[in-house]
Amino acid sequence: MVLLKEKKTKIIDRFKTHTRDTGSAEVQVAVLTERINVLGEHFKTHKKDFSSRRGLLSLVGRRRRLLNYLKKKDIKKYEEVIDKLGLRK
Repeated sequence: MVLLKEKKTKIIDRFKTHTRDTGSAEVQVAVLTERINVLGEHFKTHKKDFSSRRGLLSLVGRRRRLLNYLKKKDIKKYEEVIDKLGLRK
């Protein structure tokens, strides 16, 4: 359930704001979204894995807080991240 290094660097390259960016809110939201998607696939086969489900809820909450911060800070970046990730339908 851990992201591979190549996958993570590809996500970071797609969302970074400058050359050495690895920790901006946009990058963190993108990495968290990928981890959430991986866990979603995990739960399709392991329906009773409740400890991992608790971790999933923690990740969703952290992503939600980062998105709220981004929305308050810069609404345009927030909308770009939402569109790139396909979160709001």
